[in-house]
Amino acid sequence: MAAAGQERFAGLRRRWRDSGYRESWLRLLALVLLSVPIVVGYVWLIISTFADRTFGLVPVDSRGEFGGLTLQNWEFLWRDAAVWVATFNTLVLSLGMTLVVVVVSALSGYALSRLKFAGRKGFLAATLVLHAFPTVTLLIPTFLVLRWLSRLPVVGNDLPLVGGIGYNTLGGVILVSVAFQLPLGVWLMKGFFDNVPWDMERAALIDGCTRFGAWWRVVLPQIRPGIAALAIFSFITTWGSFIIPYTFIAGEQNNVLSVYLNSLLGTTAPVDYGRVAAVGLFQTVPVLVFFVFTQKYLLNIFASGAKGGA
Repeated sequence: MAAAGQERFAGLRRRWRDSGYRESWLRLLALVLLSVPIVVGYVWLIISTFADRTFGLVPVDSRGEFGGLTLQNWEFLWRDAAVWVATFNTLVLSLGMTLVVVVVSALSGYALSRLKFAGRKGFLAATLVLHAFPTVTLLIPTFLVLRWLSRLPVVGNDLPLVGGIGYNTLGGVILVSVAFQLPLGVWLMKGFFDNVPWDMERAALIDGCTRFGAWWRVVLPQIRPGIAALAIFSFITTWGSFIIPYTFIAGEQNNVLSVYLNSLLGTTAPVDYGRVAAVGLFQTVPVLVFFVFTQKYLLNIFASGAKGGA
């Protein structure tokens, strides 16, 4: 028995020595340690939404004993219609911004990848410079531009669904969000187009395709994973954006979820942290579910999209 145990232990040691885990266990351990605070934060968020109060990660009642579980924190779903207005506005904002970013980035990325024209490298450098500017440094000039756009007839404040492209409209917030997101989108799309062989496009042009036809029928299908990755990244980023909607939207009718959540953190009244946690989880769950099913496409951003050169 002892000999069999020693032989089995020796076999396990050989298997550990020959496997790849021996070299990567430190990295796995570091990853686990760095992930613990994030996981604990989400666990607390979930527990606090179903409890009167919490002591650490333990739900407690008014006497400090285990219990106090309740659905009271979720009453905003059927008692406060403003949260559904904010959810609809957030969806419109995210989808509108994603659509514009993907279309413009795909067209611009193709031109920068395939065409040689004067000022091409300068334009690429300028997009990087624009992306380097922090959002808060451009809020005041952006506000002045939106106020001027508000004075335009029809497009300023009278467009259906998005309201317009001026101040205090969803269209204006979409316009600003697109401006801040486009430099990254253009560079990513250029990187994906750089990885598509020229021979495929030449063959399409020889067979009689126009330049647009070759782009639409031959080149674009080859970068479908990149388009999906950019669309998902743009949607997730816009869904949780706060500073731009908070600055350029006034009034509850155009509120988004992040601004609605901020309105619960009053400075003069006690904060109901259970409700704040519930609204935060309500905002986070769609993004988490969306991310779980689309994370493989997001990895394309770091794989193919980063390979393109100038």
